[in-house]
Parts: sequence; C-alpha cells; structure tokens
Amino acid sequence: MDNVFEALNERGFIKQVTNAEQVTRLLAEEQVAYYVGFDPTAPSLHVGSLVPIMAMAHLQRAGHKPIAIIGGGTTMIGDPTDKTEMRPMLLQEQISANGAAILSQLQRYLNLDNTLTNTTNAQTPSKVGGFFNNADWLLSINYIEFLREIGKHFRVNEMIKAEGYKQRLERELGLSFLEFNYQLLQAYDYLYLFREYGCRLQLGGDDQWGNILAGVDLVRRVEGERVHALTFPLLTTASGAKMGKTASGAVWLDAERTSPYEFYQYWINVDDRDVLRFLACFTFLPMDEVRRLGNLEHEAIREAKEVLAYEVTQLAHGKAEADKAQTTSRAAFGGGNLNDTEMPMTHIAADRLDSGIPIMTLFHEVGLANSRSEARRLIQQGGAYINEKQYRAIDMIIGADLLEENALLLRAGKKRYHRIVLKENES
Repeated sequence: MDNVFEALNERGFIKQVTNAEQVTRLLAEEQVAYYVGFDPTAPSLHVGSLVPIMAMAHLQRAGHKPIAIIGGGTTMIGDPTDKTEMRPMLLQEQISANGAAILSQLQRYLNLDNTLTNTTNAQTPSKVGGFFNNADWLLSINYIEFLREIGKHFRVNEMIKAEGYKQRLERELGLSFLEFNYQLLQAYDYLYLFREYGCRLQLGGDDQWGNILAGVDLVRRVEGERVHALTFPLLTTASGAKMGKTASGAVWLDAERTSPYEFYQYWINVDDRDVLRFLACFTFLPMDEVRRLGNLEHEAIREAKEVLAYEVTQLAHGKAEADKAQTTSRAAFGGGNLNDTEMPMTHIAADRLDSGIPIMTLFHEVGLANSRSEARRLIQQGGAYINEKQYRAIDMIIGADLLEENALLLRAGKKRYHRIVLKENES
C-alpha cells in the first residue's frame, strides 16, 4: 500500500500529528479508517472546507477508508472554538437537510455512502467510506450513564487550557455549561467510531487539536488502544486574508450560492504568491507539475492560475462547467464576446431602468462593491466600467440609453464582471 503521509506533508496538509513515525507506519502497513467532522450549520460547504476534503481524497486514493461525520448532535450545542458568542441553535430538520446537501458535495471528491457496516473485525474492509450524522448516537445517550462512563475521564483544569475554551473564558461573554460539553461529545464520537468501525485517525483544522486529542486520550483510557490525530494548518492567503473570503462574502461549493464562473474567477485571481501552495493543496496534479507551474513568473504565471482555476472548478462542478467558466473567463480577459449564460447576471425591470439607477447603487446591488462607500471609491478610482467604458462620476444615473442589445455589462477593476439583462414590465 502506498504511504500517503509523505505525500500529504509535501503538499502542505500537515500541521500537527500525534506521532509522525507511528502514523507513517500505520498508513504504510494497514488500511486505515479515518474521519473528519463537518459543521452542518449551512446547506453548503465553502472553499475553506476543501483542505480536509482534499486530504481525505488523497487518503482514499491511497487505499484508506474515509468516514465523514456531520455534527447533527454537536451542532445542537455549538463548538465554542474561535467564536465570540454562542451559536444560534438549529432545528434537527434543518441540520438533516443541510447534511444531505453536504453529502452531495463530498461525493464529488470521495466515494461515500451512508450504509457503512461494522468493520472492526473485518479481514478485507471495503475502501468505500461512510457518511453519518452523530445525532444518530448522541441524541439517544442517557445523561447519567454518559457522565459515569465518559465524564469521569475528563478533568476541568485540563479542559480549560484548550485554546477555544481559554479564549471564551477571557471574553466578557464567558463559556456556557452547554458549550463546555462540546469537547466530551466530540471525544465520544471518536470512541464510538473506533468501537463500531475501527477508526484510528481523526483529521481536522489546527484549531481542533485540543478536541481531537481529547478523543485520542478517551480511546486510550476506555479501550486501552492507541489512535491518532492529524491537523491541517489554518490556511490564509499571502495577504493575510482568511481562505475563501471575498469582498462580497464566502466562496461556496454550492453553484446556487457561488456560480461556477464566480468560483473559477476566485481561483484565477489569487495572489501570485499563493499559486504554488494552492496547486499543491487543491489539485491532484503531480508535484513535479505543481512545482513547474508554481515557479512561473511575471506574465507566465497566468498559465498556472488558469490551470489552478480549471482543475479546482472541474472537481467542484464537473468538466462541462469548468469548460464553460474557462471559455467565459478567456473571453473577458481577452476582450472577446462574453457568454450571457455563464456570467453572473441580474434581471432588472425595464421601468426601473427607465427611471434611472444611481451608479453606486447598481454596483453595490449586484455585488461588485460590498457597500455604497466601496462603490464610491471604485468609481472615483477609475475602476467602474459599463459596456467596457470607464465612468468616474459618482452622481451618474444609469438609464435605458446605455443598453446594448437589452443588456449592460458592468465591470469592477480588470476582471470582475456582471451582466444586467432587461426584464420587460409585467402587464
């Protein structure tokens, strides 16, 4: 079996690991069941979630077995890590619906189903992974039995040293007893998955290190077995911004929230300094090709960015959508004819355009500026274009006289486009 640990390390996935030598040997000698938890607070994951997803995919390709968990039980409490206040509680029905949407996104990268059988004692377990909702085992827990079996292994003085708890205790809001239980429940997930499916490796963001170690320790105390933890670095862009955040909000894997064209544009517009890291982390390209592309400079780096954008979009949305996004992007970048159907688009009623729309309002409304003040700066600095003509007057009123073939092409800066299409008035 291929040893995937070195490949993950080379691609930049590994921040901390319980014992690198032991995990390397485990992954080289055995088929390992491993798991990652996903937060079902929204009906879509965003590009920040691609770090654990791609790591899981590399492991499955190397012959190991993924288990993806949505926290239907733990989400009803809320992880206090890096939060300034308690998370709003969701209804179980909403969590389940979100989980179903997340499964469909994970299945683009992983071979998963929700009927994984117990393989603890299996001789040749399948490489097909499982997808579960931890509400299935957490909601039926008897509280007194849980305290007696699980709670007795935790020490409060150790728990409050965890970074997430520590930050919350230092803030004025403090930490509720409800949230304080989160670490116990996440640790119990690991114990449950070890018992039922022989899971021996949990992966997660580095902010989860303390919670994952709690599970490692719980399995050791209860079952006398050694299991492991591996965390990913918390990726930021070269500019220091959080991965997957733009001026207009998060970049989602759901095509209804972030269109394939907008998704493609996010990747093709990354900072030059991020290209090598992102090619290694978010594509399956061989590392020799990653290094070749990542070391291109000046105008040639455009080739690397185009490869990055295409590869990531193809994984998230399929080849057909990646082809369309690439064609539209090339047309926009090269000044060619843009495809109406592939570009972000808004319909505006004819009577509204007849009345006139302030330029700042329109650029803000379609998401090319995050606020009216940002739209003002964009226009004043010469970054606002309508039908490829620059406009600098902040008091300009956009009317029907600017329509070309019943449409307006708005552009912010060099590469961010949005098409306005006329919608006839209803009779």
